[in-house]
Amino acid sequence: MTTITQFDTLPQCAKTRRGLVAVAMSGGVDSSAVAALLQQQGCTVVGLTMQLWNQRRLPELQGASPAGHRCCSLDDVYDAKAVAQHLNFPHYVVNFEEHFEDRVVRPFVDQYLAGRTPIACTNCNTDVKFEPLLRMARQIGAERLATGHYARIRKNAGSGRSELLRARDETKDQSYFLWGLSEEQLSRSDFPLGELTKEEVRALARRVNLPVAEKPESMELCFVPNGNYVQFIQAYSQERGISLQNGEGDIVSESGELIGRHHGVQNFTIGQRKGPARSPTPRFAPSPKSATSTSPRQPPSSRWMPAARVSPSTRRNAPSPPARPSYSTPATSS
Repeated sequence: MTTITQFDTLPQCAKTRRGLVAVAMSGGVDSSAVAALLQQQGCTVVGLTMQLWNQRRLPELQGASPAGHRCCSLDDVYDAKAVAQHLNFPHYVVNFEEHFEDRVVRPFVDQYLAGRTPIACTNCNTDVKFEPLLRMARQIGAERLATGHYARIRKNAGSGRSELLRARDETKDQSYFLWGLSEEQLSRSDFPLGELTKEEVRALARRVNLPVAEKPESMELCFVPNGNYVQFIQAYSQERGISLQNGEGDIVSESGELIGRHHGVQNFTIGQRKGPARSPTPRFAPSPKSATSTSPRQPPSSRWMPAARVSPSTRRNAPSPPARPSYSTPATSS
């Protein structure tokens, strides 16, 4: 699709309009079904779509045809607008590309280069989407923000605080990707699909003839056009003028035996099963570092895990982690 996205200026509303709900629309069947469901419940709906990534960047990763099953593409933006036109409610597209790159894409690459495995969708929900969307909802006079996530929010009768719960359909549960939301954000958000199954959502979309009723689910990262995150890291780093040549190093066993070479820790994640050239059997990566170590026995396990961030609602009275496990990773310089 070659049409240029038209970014909109949101209207200013000094007062909250009772019954007005802003719906975060990705262009998929779930968020579109949310809009239809809220209309059936008598709510007035306004659609908000974020343009997050320039799909024309890194052309060397583009295939002959657009990669399927990714969210947040230009096609998704137009699908969201088509749904809004079909259901006859206002729809606005806002540009968040710079914020998305600063808070999601660049940290994603930096974390992989540091030997860690980030979860981009969680960072996107926590650092990019919810607070700006809630702010935009207030700006247009909406009482609430609704999304197509499969999760539930419950008001705790004792504390009066909003709690995040798993979805009824555990096969589609997305509460894990929402752990970083604050209690205040949860208190102003709605997840209408939390009590529904995917089949029920599809059925609803078909009943109201949504143009995306049969659209496949998005499965890949929206900013990785070919689905290969290693190639993306290489191309994105090259665009930033960062050489990855110095990231090469040795692959060693936990006993210190040299069993191969690697081309950068971004090619590994903890627990990943690999068969190095000099090893007759597959091995697991217990701790990717500048020198990658492997274990021939089983995926690494631990009774604790380090956390760089925790949800504000779970931070208080958290117990201290136990001491680190006794095994160590040989530090072989590359």
